Amino acid sequence: MSTLTTAPDPTSETAQLVRRARRHRSRRALRRTSALGLLLAAAVVVRVTLGDYTVTIPDTLRIIGGADIPGASFILMESTLPRAVAAVLAGASLAVAGGVMQDLMRNPLASPDILGISGGASTAAVFSLIVLGLSGPGVTMVAFLGALAVAAVLVGMSSGGAKGGTHALIIVGVGCSALLVALTHWVLLRADVYRLSEAMVWLTGSVAAASWTEIARLAVLAAVALPAMLLLHRQLRVMMLGDDLAAGLGVAVERHRALAMLGVVLLVAGTCAVCGPIAFVALLAGPIGRRLHRGRTRLVDIALIGALMVVVADYIGAYLVPGGGNLPVGVVTGLAGAPFLLWLIVTRTRVET
Repeated sequence: MSTLTTAPDPTSETAQLVRRARRHRSRRALRRTSALGLLLAAAVVVRVTLGDYTVTIPDTLRIIGGADIPGASFILMESTLPRAVAAVLAGASLAVAGGVMQDLMRNPLASPDILGISGGASTAAVFSLIVLGLSGPGVTMVAFLGALAVAAVLVGMSSGGAKGGTHALIIVGVGCSALLVALTHWVLLRADVYRLSEAMVWLTGSVAAASWTEIARLAVLAAVALPAMLLLHRQLRVMMLGDDLAAGLGVAVERHRALAMLGVVLLVAGTCAVCGPIAFVALLAGPIGRRLHRGRTRLVDIALIGALMVVVADYIGAYLVPGGGNLPVGVVTGLAGAPFLLWLIVTRTRVET
C-alpha cells in the first residue's frame, strides 16, 4: 500500500514571503518617520529656545504651563513660539498639498506654486488687502476663491483625461502663474506706501507676523484637511495607474479628483492667507519624501519634511544669514528651491530622452 505524500503548498510560502517583505518595509518606513519626527521636534526646540535671547527648556515648559518670567515670557509667547507653530503648520500643509497634486497629475513638477494655485491665492489676498481693505477671515475667504478659480481651470482640463496630458496642464498652470504675477504687480501699483510695504513683506512668505488667532484658524483647517487628504490618497494611488483602470476598479475618478483639488485649494489658500506664498516647499517636499521611500508617496513623511524645511529656513533667515535683517522664510526657501527645480527639470529631461 503506497502512502501519499503532500508537497508543500507554494502559495502559502509565497504569501509568507510577501508578508515578511511587507513587515520589513513597514518597519523601515516607521523608522524613517520616527527619525523625521525627532528631527522636527529638535528643530522646533532650537527655534523656540535659541536666538537673540536664550530661553532654557525648563523655563520654556514653565512659561507654556502658565508661569510668568519677565522678558522670557514675552519673547517666547509673542515671537519664537508662534513663529515655530506657524512654520510647522504652513510647512506640513504646503507639503501635503504639493505631494497630492504631484500624484494627481503624475508629474513631480505639478506643485501648487508651479501650477498657479498659490498664485491665485496670493493675487486674491493682495487684492483684498490693498483694494478691499480686508483683514483676518476676509483675506482667507478671498484667497480661497482665488485659488479655487485656478484649480477649476486645471480640473476642467484634466476632466476626462486632459488633452495633451499632464505636460499641457503644467503649461497652462505656468501661464496662469505668469498672468497672476502681472495682476499682482498691477494691484501693488495702486497701493499707498504703508500698504505696499505690508504687501511686499507678505508676498515673500513670512511667519514673523502670524498671530495666535491666525495660527488657530490655520490649525483648525489643517486638523480637518490633512487627515482627509491622507484618507483620500489611498484612492489617488489607484488613479495613478490611469483613469480607465481606476474606473474599472470601482474608483469614482472625477469625484476623487475634484475632492483632491478642493483639499489642495483649502491647504494652499489657508496657508497663503496667514503666511503668504512660501516658495518651493510644495515642490521640494514630495520628491524628497519619495526618495526616502524608493518612489512611494508617504504623505506623513512629506508633511514632516515640509514642516522641517520651513522651521529650519525660518531659523536660518532670522539668525544665520550674514548681516542679519530677519530675512523672510520665503526668501530662504526660494534660494534653496530654485536650484532644485533646475536639477529636477534637467534630470527628468534626461530620463525621458
